Amino acid sequence: MPWNDEQQELRRAIREVSGSVGTGHIERDSTGTFDTDGWQRLAGVGLFGLPFTTEWGGLGKDLVTTVAVLEELGYGCHDAGLSFSATTHLVSTGVPLQRFGSAALKSRYMPGICAGTTIGAHAITEPGGGSDMTSMRTSAVVDGDDFVLNGSKAFVSNGPIADVIVVYARTGEPGDIGGLSAFLVRRDSPGLSVGQPVGKLGLRTSPLAEVFLDDVRVPRDHVIGGVGAGFLVFDHVMQWEILCGFAVTTGEMRRRLERCVRYARSRRQFGTHIGSHQAVSHKLVDLHIDVETARKWVHDTALKAQSREDVAADIATTKLIVSEGNVRSALAAVQIFGGYGYTTEYGLEKELRDAVGGTIYSGTSEIQRERLAVLMGLDRPLTRN
Repeated sequence: MPWNDEQQELRRAIREVSGSVGTGHIERDSTGTFDTDGWQRLAGVGLFGLPFTTEWGGLGKDLVTTVAVLEELGYGCHDAGLSFSATTHLVSTGVPLQRFGSAALKSRYMPGICAGTTIGAHAITEPGGGSDMTSMRTSAVVDGDDFVLNGSKAFVSNGPIADVIVVYARTGEPGDIGGLSAFLVRRDSPGLSVGQPVGKLGLRTSPLAEVFLDDVRVPRDHVIGGVGAGFLVFDHVMQWEILCGFAVTTGEMRRRLERCVRYARSRRQFGTHIGSHQAVSHKLVDLHIDVETARKWVHDTALKAQSREDVAADIATTKLIVSEGNVRSALAAVQIFGGYGYTTEYGLEKELRDAVGGTIYSGTSEIQRERLAVLMGLDRPLTRN
């Protein structure tokens, strides 16, 4: 996709900064350590304000530009956990606040979110609920000028470092999509507690934890989008989460492809570089196809979403193509590097572990296929006239 001069400049700026962020990522991965310094450096170039209005200190860029810039973050930053935390912050809190929050709520929280000084997370999944939002058990009950929240949430990315958390809770009857609401909850609210960081297969530098709510009082004006609008807020956030998060993934795939090509042209076996062997060259061609397919789907879907077209099928397709292509790419890289790829020193086994998460978070591959099947009408029989 051709980018205008402003977009190109933003992409260059993020590429330069992200290229110097993430050093020591292999060591941090082994200890599960979040890169606070890297976060601050990303904040310093305005990354967290990309799609938000200048009124709150943002850069005021559209979705297409945001996606283009985030691809460069993925390309430059070797710490996939840091990139994941950054996009989680951007889409989990800033996106719903800008789109659905009241003027007072935005005035209070958006400046810190744009500056990266107020770190955001969202709490959706529950221990027994998985991808089924309609079975959500966390409740929010009106009490005077407040809602009182009770329940627990699992797999909260950024949970251990968050200052504010968008909590989705039930305000209506079970099974009713209109019975869900989204609340902006401060980390220091009495009754809110965050569990110990959870160990993970990959993305270990992005902290994850459970969140517990025990009679947590949340002011009525901290409801995002109004009572009963939780599913609407969630659907909007998921579109942004998939496009932004997997734009980063696309950049990571680009970087990995280039690294594999360089290695295949320099590594010699049987008297010639390994890239001249069909078994390797065809694998690299497949990686190239995965990268170009991922870029096309991410950027084309962002353009359609920005034009307010129906992108339900495009979002599910994009998520499947990029997440599964990333796993193939990472596994192929390990194989191309052989024994070196299997060691921790080269970081490729870490990239494979990191890639697996993409087929699970933001809606599993199975859920995306179910959504596409429903959109194709496969959940109901064909009626004959």
